[in-house]
This record gives sequence, structure tokens and C-alpha cells, in this order.
Amino acid sequence: MTSSRLLYRAPTRIALLLLALASQVISGCAMQPPQAFEKGNLAKREMTLGSDPLEDAFNQHVYFSKEAASGGTGVGGGGCGCN
Repeated sequence: MTSSRLLYRAPTRIALLLLALASQVISGCAMQPPQAFEKGNLAKREMTLGSDPLEDAFNQHVYFSKEAASGGTGVGGGGCGCN
């Protein structure tokens, strides 16, 4: 083979590699939802986004103080005072 043929194959190989990688990433989204017996693991405290209630309360206080608004995290009302 000549060197010019090798140069033309490199972009094709890269494109095929990227296509294979993209198909692997997309196939991860096609998983089945968890079964009933698997949901017990998802209900553990460690699996929550905020597992420390004190830290969550502090973060909410900082957010409300900076934004001058409250609500949107499970409580009714907004910053305007209309509950």
C-alpha cells in the first residue's frame, strides 16, 4: 500500500471508532427500570441526593438568603408573600 492510501483510511477508522463509542454510550440508556426487589437499595439514606439534613438546611438557608426568595423545595409560597 502506498502512504496516500493509509492517510485516507485514518479518518475512516476514527469515524468508525467514534460511532462504536457512541453506540455503547446510547445503549446504556436502554436499561430496564428497577424491579420491585431492587428498589430497597434505592430507598436507603445513602442514595439520596442530600443525605445530611443539617447540611441540606444550611444550603437552603444560604440559597434563600442570596436569592431573596423561598419555596420550591417542598414548601408552599414564594418570595412575593403570596402563599
